[in-house]
Amino acid sequence: MEQRVLPGYVHREHDRVLAEAVREAGQGYSRMAVLVGESSTGKTRACWEAVQPLAAKGWRLWHPFDPTRAEAALEELHEVGPRTVVWLNEAQHYFGDRAFGEQIAAAVHALLVEPKRAPVLVLGTLWHQYFTQYTALPGPDGADPHSRVRELLAGRTTSVPESFDASDLTAAALLAQDDVLLADALTRARADGRLCQDLAGGPALLERYENGSPAARALLEAAMDARRLGVGLHLPQAFLTDAAVDYFHNSDWDQRTENWAEKAYAELAEHVHGKQAPLRRVSPRPQRCPPVSSAPAGVATLRLQGPVFRLADYLEQHGRSIRRHRCPPVSFWDAAHIHVTQLDELKELAQAAEARHRLQWAHHLYQRAASHGDSYALIAMARLREEARDREGPKTLQHDDDHPGDSYAWISLARLREEAGDREGAENLYQRAADYDDTDALVSLARLREEAGDREGAENLYQRAITHGDSYALVSLARMREEVGDREGAETLDRCPDHPGRTLAMIAVARLGEEAGGEAGAAILYQDTDHPYALVSLARLREEVGDREGAETLYHRAASHGDSYALARLARLREETGDLESAETLYQRAADYGDTYALVGLARLRERAGDREGAEIMYHRAASHDDNYAWVSLARLREEAGDRESAESLAQYAGDYRDRETWIILTQMRERAGDREGAESIAQAAAEQGRTDIMARLLRMRQEAGDRESVEALAQRAADRGWSAGVSATAMGRALRRLWPYGLDPDGTPTRPWAVSKVSGLGDQQPAARLVHGGQVVGQAPNETSSEVIWRRPVGSVGQWWR
Repeated sequence: MEQRVLPGYVHREHDRVLAEAVREAGQGYSRMAVLVGESSTGKTRACWEAVQPLAAKGWRLWHPFDPTRAEAALEELHEVGPRTVVWLNEAQHYFGDRAFGEQIAAAVHALLVEPKRAPVLVLGTLWHQYFTQYTALPGPDGADPHSRVRELLAGRTTSVPESFDASDLTAAALLAQDDVLLADALTRARADGRLCQDLAGGPALLERYENGSPAARALLEAAMDARRLGVGLHLPQAFLTDAAVDYFHNSDWDQRTENWAEKAYAELAEHVHGKQAPLRRVSPRPQRCPPVSSAPAGVATLRLQGPVFRLADYLEQHGRSIRRHRCPPVSFWDAAHIHVTQLDELKELAQAAEARHRLQWAHHLYQRAASHGDSYALIAMARLREEARDREGPKTLQHDDDHPGDSYAWISLARLREEAGDREGAENLYQRAADYDDTDALVSLARLREEAGDREGAENLYQRAITHGDSYALVSLARMREEVGDREGAETLDRCPDHPGRTLAMIAVARLGEEAGGEAGAAILYQDTDHPYALVSLARLREEVGDREGAETLYHRAASHGDSYALARLARLREETGDLESAETLYQRAADYGDTYALVGLARLRERAGDREGAEIMYHRAASHDDNYAWVSLARLREEAGDRESAESLAQYAGDYRDRETWIILTQMRERAGDREGAESIAQAAAEQGRTDIMARLLRMRQEAGDRESVEALAQRAADRGWSAGVSATAMGRALRRLWPYGLDPDGTPTRPWAVSKVSGLGDQQPAARLVHGGQVVGQAPNETSSEVIWRRPVGSVGQWWR
């Protein structure tokens, strides 16, 4: 049987008392120490740690327990000789025995005072309730059932606190750096300091989950899913009971009794070690806040109704691990829609449904949040409609005027209206946000004015955004002036010395000058800057128009300011023209500054010359500076040499850096080599780190190869794991919508075409595609093929327009 590894040990005040008793016992004196504390506070572990020095000196440990603890102690205590540790863990089993307790106390006392039997060390542990019982003075009736025990314990007990104090937690955190068990427990116990209880109760809680009744397990899994998908600590009983239905196996569901829920809650309320229960009923303290004169119309004050329960922290964390790849069943989403009332929780659940491509349930949950006055939920609903090409929905969105400063909502709704072709409506909404000097709104409004031919209005708006430090506005205004031939005005902007967008504006104007053939104007800009970044950027522009000589001049200027990348780019130019000797010299100069781009360039030259060994050396040098491309290149070289094992090791190491390009290259390497499982493993690892776009690329590669079965299987896994959410999830969301435009049902089957009026119970007679913030939400739902809407600045990121 595998032995469980003990976590690291933090010495506290009671350990110093034990250590003194052990030291004196080692010097030849008989001593006794009893630790008093609640269950699972670390009493037994403290005693065990304390006696280790005696074990090293050859002492023996005696633990009386057979046939019963009390009988064994009474029968054999008189035989205990020197250099013995008497282990009376849970001492109530000895001193509290009605028949033998007082005799055992007398025998222990005799052991301690007989010189010929010294040295001995008696160690015990007691709960507070027993200590209080044994040390109580006689009552009025004169009864004194524990007089010998009380005399024995006098001066020999030490209290063990229930929780770790700040200094103890600091010491634990230091140990946890090399201790997985301790680090794991600290994630849950840092707030209340109940570290020992967590360590003691965790395994017991896990056993209760794994071996509990089907009903108890169903409730726990529903609670686990609720916590990991965004429901708060306090879980409504009505929600848990309804949600648990589809967590039952069919046969277990058929065999349930009418009071199955009542029995299951009672089962889960029973404590394990550390006073923890798997699922316990709690009474949240009422949240008090100052009264407000008025609340926004349509915004409800929501409070929990009925009994609420809390899942044990240990099981919550366990659930986040073992269920992270599972999508909850339909009963979960239905119960959430009916019983969850907190706005933040509704939004979290809606986002979780959307991330899992359960679009119909996402719409339901956003709808509930929107009906209580939430701007984000309204916008999310509109986005779902827009992605399904329901163009009229976004066009008729309404936003409650009781939220005048909600710039994000105004801008988001404006972009949707703009996408739907309602420019006038979009402009009105942008204007509302611009009234609060929101720079995104000012720039978007300026763009609309510019497109309408109102350049004066556009300039005024760009200027307002510039005064608030918006770099994009500076670039846009410089572009607009350059396009109408006002080069002097554009160049005036790029010379704004204190503005953070000045360099970008200068490069943009130079780009426009190049495109328009205005080389003289661009040349002026080249002369007016010594900023290495600007010089390198301008040199890249010269490269793009074929002016290698001009590019080299600019790279030389940047290099003179200590820019090693400029040297490496200059070397690259020489390499491309076939001047490999000069290229190597320049790469080496840049490499001497530690430039990894140059080291990779040198490696490439070595590889080109057939010097694979020399190439590996250079790639290794670059990799030592954490250059991901170098790691991947090393893996490729090893793979080409037939050293698959080494290539895999290097590829895995490269993958640890979580660089997007590295993930892409590694996935492609595996896929091209026919290792489809390896490609999936790499894409999955990337997705676990938030790079779901790598899996989307793999889906596209499989789709292009005509392997629809594999595409659907991978996409199903991605959806269940929630991989269509996050910063890099746009590509994944697009891939899922191509496959299943109406989403998936909770069980993974494609959702059939659905309409809001039918699924929300609002009736087909309601006006189509109308969403009203702060009131009802009705309309016609997605009924066409999917489309993608990416919310961002209409012209993209800064500088994108001139690329």
